[in-house]
Amino acid sequence: MTLPLRDVSPGATPPPAPLPSTSRRRRTIALAAASLLAASLLGVVVGGGGTATAGTVGAGSYTETLPPGAALPKGCGTVSTNPRIFATADAPAGAIPTNDWWSSLIWKRNNCGTSENLQAHPLAFKAENNGLGLSYTTTPAISGTATGVGEYHYPYREDVRVGVAGLAAPVVKAADWTDWTVTADWSDGSRSMRATIGHGLPFSYYTVTGGAAAQLTAAATPTVWRNSGATIGFTVNGHDYVAYAPTGSTWTVNGAGISSTLAGKGYFSVAVLPGGADKATLADTYGRYAHAHVTGTRMSYTYDAATGSVRTTYAFTTTPREGTETKTVVALYPHQWRSLTGATPITPTYVSPRGAMRVLAGVPSFTTGMRFTGVLPEVPAVGDAAGADLSTITNYLNAELANPEGISGTDTYWAGKGLGRAARIAEIADQLGITTVRDAAVTAMKTRLTNWLTASSGETGQLFYYDRNWGTLIGYPASYGSDEDLNDHHFHYGYFVAAAATVAKFDPGWADKTRYGGMVDLLIRDANNYDRADGRFPYLRDFDIYAGHDWASGLAPFFAGNNQESSSEGMNFANALIQWGQATGNTAVRDAGVYLWTTQSAAISEYWFDVHDENFPAGFGHKTVGMVWGDGGAYSTWFSSAPEMIQGINMLPITGGHLYLGDYPEYVKANYAELLANKNGPPTVWQDIIWEFLALGDGDEALRNFRANSTFASEEGESKGHTFHWIRNLAALGTVDTTVTANHPLAKVFRKGTARTYVASNITAAPLTVTFSDGTRLTVPAGKTATSGAYTWSGGSATGGVTVPTGPPPTGTPTPTPTTPSPTPTSASPTPTPTGPSPSPSTPTPLSPTRYLRSGGGLTGTAGPAGTVTVAAANGNHDGSPANPQVFTATGLTGTYTGGSTAFDLAVDAGTAVGNGVQARVSYDLTGNGSFDRVETYRYFATDPIVGWERYRQTQGLASATGTLGNLAGGTVKVEVWNAIGNNPTTVGTGDRSTITLPYR
Repeated sequence: MTLPLRDVSPGATPPPAPLPSTSRRRRTIALAAASLLAASLLGVVVGGGGTATAGTVGAGSYTETLPPGAALPKGCGTVSTNPRIFATADAPAGAIPTNDWWSSLIWKRNNCGTSENLQAHPLAFKAENNGLGLSYTTTPAISGTATGVGEYHYPYREDVRVGVAGLAAPVVKAADWTDWTVTADWSDGSRSMRATIGHGLPFSYYTVTGGAAAQLTAAATPTVWRNSGATIGFTVNGHDYVAYAPTGSTWTVNGAGISSTLAGKGYFSVAVLPGGADKATLADTYGRYAHAHVTGTRMSYTYDAATGSVRTTYAFTTTPREGTETKTVVALYPHQWRSLTGATPITPTYVSPRGAMRVLAGVPSFTTGMRFTGVLPEVPAVGDAAGADLSTITNYLNAELANPEGISGTDTYWAGKGLGRAARIAEIADQLGITTVRDAAVTAMKTRLTNWLTASSGETGQLFYYDRNWGTLIGYPASYGSDEDLNDHHFHYGYFVAAAATVAKFDPGWADKTRYGGMVDLLIRDANNYDRADGRFPYLRDFDIYAGHDWASGLAPFFAGNNQESSSEGMNFANALIQWGQATGNTAVRDAGVYLWTTQSAAISEYWFDVHDENFPAGFGHKTVGMVWGDGGAYSTWFSSAPEMIQGINMLPITGGHLYLGDYPEYVKANYAELLANKNGPPTVWQDIIWEFLALGDGDEALRNFRANSTFASEEGESKGHTFHWIRNLAALGTVDTTVTANHPLAKVFRKGTARTYVASNITAAPLTVTFSDGTRLTVPAGKTATSGAYTWSGGSATGGVTVPTGPPPTGTPTPTPTTPSPTPTSASPTPTPTGPSPSPSTPTPLSPTRYLRSGGGLTGTAGPAGTVTVAAANGNHDGSPANPQVFTATGLTGTYTGGSTAFDLAVDAGTAVGNGVQARVSYDLTGNGSFDRVETYRYFATDPIVGWERYRQTQGLASATGTLGNLAGGTVKVEVWNAIGNNPTTVGTGDRSTITLPYR
């Protein structure tokens, strides 16, 4: 079950809306003060009459004054809180991590005392007031159908709760955290306990004080198969556990309870054993390491450019509670054990939502070795640099001169999408020497980036705000929970950094740290801080080091753990670091990008695509998931049930950093075949994304598809020029060859049949020779991308030199749009016809600006008794178009327009239902003549699966608006509330629970 939370975009102006079926992606929705900014790095200036503070970074700046109306992260029911209240006094200094598998322990959005389910694998945990719950689920719950939305989960089912006798802590805090472990703290004034848990740890480790006795409470009467001195082995719910107490201790069993005084020594550990083994022998093996408590974890990586390889070491720090043993037992995920070096796992394996986890026993660390197969600024123009195809691509590109960004969104996500689109156009135009288009695209990106990276006095939008409590840089207007929930920063900021890398190639001065490079670096550090010494931001915020991939949700408030759908936008961030680091000479950023890109591409192949057909449970019926959850995966998205979007959300944006999508060409074709089967035909939306992906497995078929239907509507971050260029050239190049690496990060090898094409890009001012691992050498002129082998080509001159054809655009070429368009969203509904009798202007109702939604459909100026109405389930996608709405109407209103805007505050609740999104439309008939003069449709609000009221407000943002407001003269106001998505009803509060405030007096 997918479990959405709220989606807030305060003040955001939406981009032109796509077709109704392409309503934009829903993101996973969702402290002691962070270290003070180092004065040597970030000076502080005062602006705005001495009231606003801003940090200057070269020519750029950010603000530390919250923009009016902007939202901050919420914790424990408050608008903004210092999250350090949920950390102990001895917890680590610096910014507190978010977006992790254990984030709900310290964020506590839903429960101020405990945590949500913590999916660590092979165990899942839940911090309760009287102890720590342990769950090892080995049987998946599979729902849905093979052709429709389906999902699998290994849901949390508690086997045993570990605590101390009598413990009743009012709040469980975080006492420590390292790269993939966390230590939770319980204290009730007389008893205390600390427990360390982590990814890949079969053990959980405990220390207790106050003379407390260890207390294990099984979910059912356990079957005890060993009770010998300090060790007890027992089975509950079919799962085998072993508890290890200090030497001299004993365990007592009383029904479902197991207890020990620990011989007064105050420490013990509990391990879960994999099934299907000689558990007695395995208990002895684990017992050798049971008292070497893991107290720290640390990852280190090395990118060897000469060999194109990444070595990653995962090290454990242990504290021997008795004896001298310092090694431990660890379980590895598939992306780790497939690339393991210098160690041999033992058998058997653990079941996990990511597939089989293999065990290393008695190790202090382990190391993986992976090939980095290279990225490109763009695929080379080996197929469209001459002839009719050059005319086609040139006309497509010339059509972008007026508006290379395409969309006009002003929030961080949609601004980023526009930047990404322009970057692709600039790179292609540069390859082909079409300098007018390239320069227009670079100028557009530079203008937008400079605006965002500068927070001038009095500015309230398109800027970045640094919050010291949360240790984060938030862009406002925010979107998709990037403010309140700290969601998706790597998604949003990846587009900014990638565009900045393209600008840096053509204007290195702009990217210098004395100008705007320092602000770009802050965006990188916020999303995934690569510098452990920088306490302003957590280390690798969005990246789960042990799991090998990003998490989008900042607070992880879900039964199923954390989640992420668009793995490919996470890879866009990793690629952006490589491109930016290469363009600016910052090898630390480049190497961090290589590490993230290489590790995550392996994880995506395993957990989103299951290319080896080993990790998804039998019976799931899909070859891909749209979303990975902590406890499973789902063939679904936050925003659509269309197969194109479920599968395409892990493909976009298509860039030269996304060639990893083609590492398994046969899988590409299988993925596409599933889409055709589930769709029962070819794609009808996002054709560009789907065909660009298909081109990595079968470029010829993708090109045939494009040529047969080039009039499709482009995905918002795409352009016809880029789509054609990508597909046309991959049809010539063939598929990615991962067997050959290079000593340069911007290099790639392709194979068609038996013929290879070697590609490298040189963004420096001097010639470059690239050596490939098979001995091939390629000399690349300054400022160009070059190829050799099956194709020999060199392009990308800054001075042009290519003859640009003229003539009418090819069929399907988009018409250029103004630089600052003001489009009408295509999803806006036509002006509705009001129902009921026309009101009479001669008997006006006195205007009260605040109106209350009343049961029975009234919209009155006075509150009534608390009540509810039920909004029917969507059972489809009705984003932007009311379907079975609840309607509330006020008639005969007379009032003076104040010049403001509509505000509303609706109490909504979908109970424990998942995947619901409630939407509102407000319509104004200014004169009561039966025709609505102003219609405002707001973005839908994804309800969470927690029982209790949530607040749907206008800060969700307008999805569309038609007409203008003016004075009311016997007018009518109508509010419609319906479910845009989801298969369950939603409750709306009435009487005194839900209001709308009209901009009238």
